[in-house]
Amino acid sequence: MIETAVPPTNIQTLAQQLKLLANPKRLQLIHLLMEGVQCNCVLGDALDMPANLISHHLGLLRDAGLVNVERDAVDGRWLYYSINETAVSAISETFTAFFDLSRIKPRQPVCGPVEMVGKRP
Repeated sequence: MIETAVPPTNIQTLAQQLKLLANPKRLQLIHLLMEGVQCNCVLGDALDMPANLISHHLGLLRDAGLVNVERDAVDGRWLYYSINETAVSAISETFTAFFDLSRIKPRQPVCGPVEMVGKRP
């Protein structure tokens, strides 16, 4: 029996995060929000996208906990979006742990032609 190492993170969670971030528009939104608090109209202008589509992508990012939203204190119709630093830090740590190159071990094949030398099939 081949022994396999336990992944350094929950694979299902990592897959969901990667799927969410695989969309180029969502990555662009994250990029813009990394520059600081933004409103929907500025994000839409920067990405040349309609407000409803920006809201859709921001909603997915909010549901994942990556983006915070705050209503304007004077006019509650205005929403301001920002990065949830704790959540982004956690994702960064997860990605770093999973894609850590020090996890790569020298290859030690347990099957193939080398194993068959001197044996009959």
